Amino acid sequence: MKKSILLFAVVVMGFTSQAQFGKKLLKKGNVDAAKKVTKAATLSDEDMAALSLQSVEWMDANNPIAAMGTPYGDRLAKLIEGLETEDGLQLNFKVYEVVDINAFATPDGSVRVMAGLMDLMTDAELLSVIGHEIGHVKLGHSKKRYQSAYTISAGKDVAMANTGAGKVLADDEIGGFVENVLNAQFSQSNESASDEYGFKFLVKHGFDYHAMEGAFQKLAELSSDGGKGSLTSSHPGSAKRAEKAKKWAEEQDGK
Repeated sequence: MKKSILLFAVVVMGFTSQAQFGKKLLKKGNVDAAKKVTKAATLSDEDMAALSLQSVEWMDANNPIAAMGTPYGDRLAKLIEGLETEDGLQLNFKVYEVVDINAFATPDGSVRVMAGLMDLMTDAELLSVIGHEIGHVKLGHSKKRYQSAYTISAGKDVAMANTGAGKVLADDEIGGFVENVLNAQFSQSNESASDEYGFKFLVKHGFDYHAMEGAFQKLAELSSDGGKGSLTSSHPGSAKRAEKAKKWAEEQDGK
C-alpha cells in the first residue's frame, strides 16, 4: 500500500532583520548564521545544485522508490527514454511510491514523480507535468524557492545558537528545509511561464501537446471535488490554464 510522502513538520518563521537579535549576534554561532542569510541571496548555481542535491538525497532516503522491474519504475523509464538532458540540464528521474498527486524538479536536475500522479494521468499528460516542472528550474523559479528556504534555515540557526544548541546546518534541519521547499507556492506569473515552457517542451520532443489541457482538466476536477493532491493546492486556476493550453494546441495545429 502506497503511503503519503514522508516529510517532517516545520513551523516557518520569517527572518526579517539581524538587528532584532541585538548583541547576541556577536556569538560565533550567530555570526556564522548571519553570514548564511547574506549568502542565500547570492548562492551560485553550483552551490544551489549542491544544496538541492542534498535535499533530494534526503528525500530519496526517506521515501519508497519504485525499482526497475516494477510497474511504476518500468513505466517511467520508458516514458523518459531519451530525456537524459533538457535545455542544458542533466536529468535523473525516480518514482516515489506514495499516494500524493505531485511531481517536482530541483536545480540539480533531479525529477521526482509520485505514484499518485501516475495513477491519475496518461503518459502524455505526465510528460506535460514533467516539462512544466523542468520549466520551473530552467526559468529560475526553483532557485528562488531554495534561496528562501535556505534563508529561513539560517534564521533558525541563529535561534539555535542563542539557546545553546549551537550547531549550524544541523542534520535534523534538512527534513524541515525540504518540506518548506516543497510546500512553497510559485507565483501566478511563475506558473504561467512554466506552463508555456512545458507546452514548448511537448512540441519540441514531438509529444502530444494536447495532453497539457487534459492534465489541467483532471487537476481542475480534483479541485472542484475537494481533492487534496499537492498539485491541486499549489497550482490554482487549473480550469483556466486548461483553456489556455487548449488555445496553444489549436494554434500549434494551425502551423
